[in-house]
Amino acid sequence: MKRQCSTCCMTVAVILLLLHAGSARDLRTVTEPKTPQSCTTLKAGSGDQTQAIQKALNSCTKGKAVQLSSGTFLSGPLTIPSGVSLLVDSGATLKAIPNPTLYDLGAKTCGTRDQYGLGCKAFITINGVTGSGIYGKGTIDGQGGENLTGKHFSWWTIPQNANNKNSQNVPRLIQINDSVDVTLHQITLKNSPMYHVATSKTYGFTVWGVTIDTPSSSHNTDGIDPMGSQNVTITHCRISTGDDNIAIKAITAPSRHISVLNNHFGAGHGMSIGSEITYGASDVTVSGLTMDGTTNGLRIKSNTFRGGLVNGVSYTNVCIRKVVNPILVNMEYFHLTGSLTPEFRNISFTNVKVLTEGTFTFDGLSDLHPIEVTMKDVHIKKGSKWIAQHAKITGKWAEDATGTVCGDAGNA
Repeated sequence: MKRQCSTCCMTVAVILLLLHAGSARDLRTVTEPKTPQSCTTLKAGSGDQTQAIQKALNSCTKGKAVQLSSGTFLSGPLTIPSGVSLLVDSGATLKAIPNPTLYDLGAKTCGTRDQYGLGCKAFITINGVTGSGIYGKGTIDGQGGENLTGKHFSWWTIPQNANNKNSQNVPRLIQINDSVDVTLHQITLKNSPMYHVATSKTYGFTVWGVTIDTPSSSHNTDGIDPMGSQNVTITHCRISTGDDNIAIKAITAPSRHISVLNNHFGAGHGMSIGSEITYGASDVTVSGLTMDGTTNGLRIKSNTFRGGLVNGVSYTNVCIRKVVNPILVNMEYFHLTGSLTPEFRNISFTNVKVLTEGTFTFDGLSDLHPIEVTMKDVHIKKGSKWIAQHAKITGKWAEDATGTVCGDAGNA
């Protein structure tokens, strides 16, 4: 009798483990975040307020937030401690001072071009924390288009140098590293010099009701980039920017169990996975997404230089309009070559509507390393172009899409 019970318990445990491991979504139960209570409230003043804001953050009680009331706050780089949050009120704007010396990491390359583009610290750094966040209906402005201090060019327009090195040394707006349970709620982000939000090795990351609004002409200004992170939910956001609206990457660790739910994209390069997926991206759900005017729609990109396995990705209830490349799955991105073989498997498109003509591309590496996708209830506009090589595409799609407006969420 004991033996049967033991066997039964082991079977249940194995089933639960398999269900847990195979779930293509954030494994947490995520509800709308609640704004933490304030530990102190700061009023906007004149000049550089970096020291005042940082001092308040450093002395704030865990579980509470430093509140910025209405007005404009000018600041250099800030660090948010563990358990502490920043609350930017409606009517308040936190502006990053465009002075490269404030962000330089010691090599005096910030604000220049070189081979690597790694010479600047972020405007806001969240590193090694648990339970920190950024809240409020105010705005954080990276001032990417404003002239740098003492210069006649901006972060976005740093001129070429004599050596023709093309990587700009510019700050990211918000960088989150090696952290647990970090939240962004309701805040508006704009004009980042580079990526607006990027994570690295972060476990538990919630982005809820965030607006990103940056010109389409801005260079390399990704909206939200979960990199090497797990249990991520990005929901109810509106993102318009100059590069990928969202880009899931895996440069230093795997990215998995990611939910992208009920978002709207304007300008940008689309809902991307890659191209840096060396450690693999898996268990990703994208649902309730509308895209209107992005360059690319649903995009997975890599090459043999950046490699990686993309596995278990589902796109459901997606509506696309005025997008050049509604679906673009490419294993030869930029034709960079190396020794890392990309693999794209278990990718499904369900209830996807594309209301305007576009080009659909499925470009695998070879017959031995094809793209593997499944389609169900996919409706595209008649007259669209279809390119497929080294691709196993199962299921059905039809050139019968009707309608002219997507609305704000999925196919509602």
